[in-house]
Amino acid sequence: MSGHELVALIIAISFAAGLNVYATVATLGLLAHTGWLALPDSLHLLASWWVIGASAALFSVEFFADKIPAFDLVWNALHTFIRVPVAALLAWRATATLTPGEQLAATLLGGLIALAAHGGKTAARAAVTPSPEPLSNIGLSLGEDALSVSLTWLATVHPYLAATIAAAFVLVVILLIRWVWSALRALFRGAEHVAVQ
Repeated sequence: MSGHELVALIIAISFAAGLNVYATVATLGLLAHTGWLALPDSLHLLASWWVIGASAALFSVEFFADKIPAFDLVWNALHTFIRVPVAALLAWRATATLTPGEQLAATLLGGLIALAAHGGKTAARAAVTPSPEPLSNIGLSLGEDALSVSLTWLATVHPYLAATIAAAFVLVVILLIRWVWSALRALFRGAEHVAVQ
């Protein structure tokens, strides 16, 4: 795998991990175990049945926990401390043969992309959870699960396409964050103006 393909793979995998880290790790492990993907030596542990089994079991728990309105917000808040560090760790281990500076840059990139994906997911959940019907919450969760698995698989066969899709999603998340931030600032400025009068 070339250096450019490795970077593309890290971008896509980090985004997928930010959505659902357990599905991402289980998918990577299964692809490596079946010979569809040649993992770097430093990531061969992912192909172990122990890692695949543990990831699949945790994915099963998340599959149900992530579809319960309100509880999913708590679940996602707690997973800020799991998804982002694991994505950064995957990037760190995948680049073990690079220079320390390149490895650190890849790790930061992986963590930041996972944080963007996780932040976008959490914001979407916060917007959908107040909906009185549970179908929108369930549909959103199923879409996230499917995107995580399919993006991980796509990254192994077409890393540049997968990285482009992930980068587009990151750009959308950044634009939405800027829009929400601007709207909140305008709201608070309007409230301050009313309070002064």
